[in-house]
Amino acid sequence: MSTPFYVSPQQAMADRAEYARKGIARGRSLVVIQYADGIVFVGENPSRALHKFSEIYDRIGFAAAGKYNEYENLRIGGVRYADLRGYTYDRDDVTARGLANVYAQTLGTIFSSAAEKPYEVELVVAEVGDTPEGDQIYRLPHDGSIVDEHGSVAVGGNAELISNYLDQRHQEGMTLAEALKLAVQALSRESNGTQRDIPAERLEVAVLDRTRPQQRKFKRIVGRQLSRLLDADGSATATTDDASDEEPSEEE
Repeated sequence: MSTPFYVSPQQAMADRAEYARKGIARGRSLVVIQYADGIVFVGENPSRALHKFSEIYDRIGFAAAGKYNEYENLRIGGVRYADLRGYTYDRDDVTARGLANVYAQTLGTIFSSAAEKPYEVELVVAEVGDTPEGDQIYRLPHDGSIVDEHGSVAVGGNAELISNYLDQRHQEGMTLAEALKLAVQALSRESNGTQRDIPAERLEVAVLDRTRPQQRKFKRIVGRQLSRLLDADGSATATTDDASDEEPSEEE
């Protein structure tokens, strides 16, 4: 009888982590940045049907890099959790921290289970507050750990390179146009030091805007409004409630 092949738990976890990281790195990067009036999500995404960014609840947005079918399952589960909690208790009881804890438990259980492969996803859960100090941004890697981020965060692809670029240039109180331009500049950087051009039609952009009068703060930035923001000078501001470019927020 042959002896069963033994793999130490440490090596098994390291192999699973490496597998997940490689899968996430194959996807396109995205960034989440705080600006004066909220939080902006920016990513390169040629598809207009398969979104990287979505609304979870009134003030909470979701961003993900990696395998679409895996993070879409997580997004749907998050929407159901938020709807049930808001209906059972109160809408104010639905928070980004609570949602991040739910995602962390799910990802951690899958990562540590030998019966299935780890999810090749990295998530960002963000909540806009009444003031910039009340904003919350949580990054959740493949293993279910939770990282409390401030200012800016990048996931997927060349996340480390992009994060370093954002850390050096992000400032508090930036306008939406300034934050958007910074995000595009960061996403366009290559590992060899060069910079490529990302046209507006290949960008997916959404915001959590604390100044919106509606209870739901999530909105996609598309079409002419996106072009105006990209073309605006640093001092220019553009409203995020342009009726001609309005796209309904997502609902389950």
